[in-house]
Amino acid sequence: MLADHAKHDATRAPRWPDGHRSCVALAFDLDGPTGDAMLNGSIWSNPSYFTLGSYGPWRALGRLLDMLDQCRVPATFFVPAWVIENWPRQCAAIVERGHEIAYHGYRHEAFWTLDADGQREVMARCVDVFDRFLGMRPVGFRTPSGDWGPDTIRVLMEAGVRYSSSMRGDDRPYLLHAEGFAEPMVEIPGRWELDDYASLAYHRNPDFPASLDRIASYDTTFDNWRREFDGSHRDGLCLTTLFHPKVSGKPGRIPLLEKLIDHMQAQGNVWFATCRDVAQWWRANDASVSTQEPSV
Repeated sequence: MLADHAKHDATRAPRWPDGHRSCVALAFDLDGPTGDAMLNGSIWSNPSYFTLGSYGPWRALGRLLDMLDQCRVPATFFVPAWVIENWPRQCAAIVERGHEIAYHGYRHEAFWTLDADGQREVMARCVDVFDRFLGMRPVGFRTPSGDWGPDTIRVLMEAGVRYSSSMRGDDRPYLLHAEGFAEPMVEIPGRWELDDYASLAYHRNPDFPASLDRIASYDTTFDNWRREFDGSHRDGLCLTTLFHPKVSGKPGRIPLLEKLIDHMQAQGNVWFATCRDVAQWWRANDASVSTQEPSV
């Protein structure tokens, strides 16, 4: 299913609303301190790692929301439910300020390591948290591990998910069909090149070789992102980011995001949309260009 989706005409650009040339769906993973260290319990003996993650919802998120307001662009935030439980006011601000919030596991689980029942348990917990704290049920999901198992699509659709932004196999949305569901799921794939971890995440370990740069130059980082957008815009594609507030939502890095958005807006022909709006529009209007997937 995942490896055989590109059967549509690769030379034909998608059609976007109102004649826009390309689409940009800005997306942020508000992971907080969730992830492997929380899942294995080691984070509770590592305060520095916990506070590094907490910086995302506690400090960086508000700064990012202000920047998005100033630039007048929407965004999607994929949020582990544990983060919502612990920073409910900050997460509620995402919706209050006109952005989309979507599922990202409970504590950033690797879905491909869980059987169907394990995945259902995670999603049930997520549905409950979003309902209790935000009074809503999202329709979007980004798998925390960047991959999923053979049961995942069915589990997600049972939970009311109608689009995913988890895979890496294209630069256009495409359709995924699951047996027993008449309506397909839309996949909005991202790419590692638009993941701020690849350029800006500092790691103390491993520290070999000793001379290795821990982060990339900010100028080089911006140039890389700009070139990715320019290619996507030239070919009329859909660009989705995998940015993280705790990585790029810092005072010296926010200007990189502002500069990137300014460059995109200067083209004058870009559809800025939430992932939810991209998925809804693609399913309703562009199925003739996207792939009709075989059942799984």
